[in-house]
Amino acid sequence: MKFNLPNLKMAIVAGAAVAALGLAMTPPAPFFQADNELIGAGSTFDYPLFTKMFSDYNTATGVKVNYQSVGSGAGISQLTNKTVDFGATDAPMNDKQEAALSAPAIHIPVTAGAVVLSYNLPGVKAAIQLTPSVLADIFLGNITSWNDPKITSINKGIALPGTAILIAHRSDGSGTTNIFTTYLSKVSTDWDSKVGKGSAVNWPTGIGGKGNEGVAGLIKQTPGAIGYIELAYAIQNAMPYASVQNKSGKYIVPSTASITAAANIPIPADSKVSLTNTDAKDGYPISGFSWVAIYKDQNYGGRSKARAQNIVKLVTWMIHDGQKYSAALNYAPLSPAAVKVGDALLKSVTFGGQPLK
Repeated sequence: MKFNLPNLKMAIVAGAAVAALGLAMTPPAPFFQADNELIGAGSTFDYPLFTKMFSDYNTATGVKVNYQSVGSGAGISQLTNKTVDFGATDAPMNDKQEAALSAPAIHIPVTAGAVVLSYNLPGVKAAIQLTPSVLADIFLGNITSWNDPKITSINKGIALPGTAILIAHRSDGSGTTNIFTTYLSKVSTDWDSKVGKGSAVNWPTGIGGKGNEGVAGLIKQTPGAIGYIELAYAIQNAMPYASVQNKSGKYIVPSTASITAAANIPIPADSKVSLTNTDAKDGYPISGFSWVAIYKDQNYGGRSKARAQNIVKLVTWMIHDGQKYSAALNYAPLSPAAVKVGDALLKSVTFGGQPLK
């Protein structure tokens, strides 16, 4: 049989077009299949706490939570694309991120933690102290060695080496970065004008690592390095971290108690508030809430009402019973004021316009 090649090519192209049209016209299968298997993504800051919470929640309820520790920015992107039930973030969504959503979302505070300055100085046993101005100058690249007089003058009695300073920072969109750069923008006009704040910034110097895990790894393998990571990562990896001078002039060691002190402030109805550089006398100045973000109306993407109820039950459990895991993992339990705001937000969740709680 003899084929007419041009006609055969036209037939193949036409067939492909019809197939593509068929795919475009066929609604995608619901991403969410089993109602007792919830999916979340986002903050690496939260990962140690969430691992414990979700394991015990599964044991108690039979509901499995698959959490992807991919960074706050990626978590918000997945929520925007409706491929997860919730996004976890250490930075409330900004106006641009909220505008990208197809429907309104709410932020429920689930824990509070500290961003600590961990460093690698072999032979230095005592914990170092840092002031806001020295910290900003280090990350701006203005202070380049550990025995710079600006550092030694506030660390009398500690023999600091002449080792070059290497900055380790996040390479991915990160709520941890947002907490840290928001703090630096508050305490340094130089930082605020040259770098600014956000989940991702143009770093003046240093090397990037993905997630809190990546930054911790860079610090551990590089003598002279300093970087910012969540307190739990520093403690779990036996990494030293600095005391930081707060607004009251006191050098504060990051701890559950000092995070709690920083978080003891009024909480707005939308829960979006910064805990950096607060007036709390004994508060650690680089503290922050972490939030779970969900769509206010849960009727989307082929989801069932049962699934919607499961996500609300999960987050309700997290801000109540789940708080008992916080202190042991070096997070601060939510204040009664934060829990009250979280409850009010969860009561506003609907399914097809009808209340779920």
